[in-house]
Amino acid sequence: MWLAYKKGFKAYLQLEKSLSDHSVEAYLRDVTKLTEFLLAKGEAKDPAGVVFKDLQKFIQFVGELGMTPSSQARIISGIKGFYKYCLIEEIVKSDPTALLEAPKLKRSLPDILSFDEIAGMIGKIDLSKPEGGRNKAILETMYSCGLRVSEVINLKISCLYLDVDFIRVIGKGDKERLVPIGSEAIKFIKIYKDTIRVHQPIKKGSEDYLFLNRNGKYLSRVMIFYIIKDLAKKAGINKNISPHTFRHSFATHLVEGGADLRAVQEMLGHESITTTEIYTHLDRDFLRSTLQQFHPAFKGTY
Repeated sequence: MWLAYKKGFKAYLQLEKSLSDHSVEAYLRDVTKLTEFLLAKGEAKDPAGVVFKDLQKFIQFVGELGMTPSSQARIISGIKGFYKYCLIEEIVKSDPTALLEAPKLKRSLPDILSFDEIAGMIGKIDLSKPEGGRNKAILETMYSCGLRVSEVINLKISCLYLDVDFIRVIGKGDKERLVPIGSEAIKFIKIYKDTIRVHQPIKKGSEDYLFLNRNGKYLSRVMIFYIIKDLAKKAGINKNISPHTFRHSFATHLVEGGADLRAVQEMLGHESITTTEIYTHLDRDFLRSTLQQFHPAFKGTY
């Protein structure tokens, strides 16, 4: 019964919202969970027949399955997105999700790396191997630009404007942004591109991708994960580290250095400033030193 509605919703997410395939599938899974719940309860309703009480029972059921608050919030977001589509297409006359509230989430800052820890990891790269030069260029670029792992593996040669110290990044929802790139990252990209990559056979379809594996194809997300985990281990770093850690470190170091939050938001490609504001939750030593440097009461000048 819901198949036609889900097909329409899928097209809406792809064409109107320009979401990635991964995000589209996540939304569709959320709607499928709801339909499966309704069928299990013997309530074969179409979207217009679902009322707020049905959704309340569904969310209670999801909670009883042991799902985390963040997982519950994501499912609610998916159902809300579906009913927004239904309203636009006039499949329903009113939105039963309007009063549906997501569980309160605790926003916390993920593990970050200090500058010395990042330098320590990069210092463990074996530059005698071809992949070493590539890996150094990757890590320097990730830290210099605060890229998501998907943005790193999809970085194109045609998106490099190294003569003016910028790269063009394709972010979530295929949204483009220009990001400044540091001199160290530029240096090692050029070394990799001009002395290592040029000697590789390149698979058809991967010609414009900057970072390639030994078979001449663009890298996978998993490969970046393994590279970073291996270097963290070699550097003796015991934190919970992933490719995203470099992005978090980039943002935190900028905010700690006094960067304007709007500028950080632009560089990270965040739609909402509230997402960026997580990085204002800085360590106490930094806050104390800032007060001592700038506040009259701490400087003894009032």
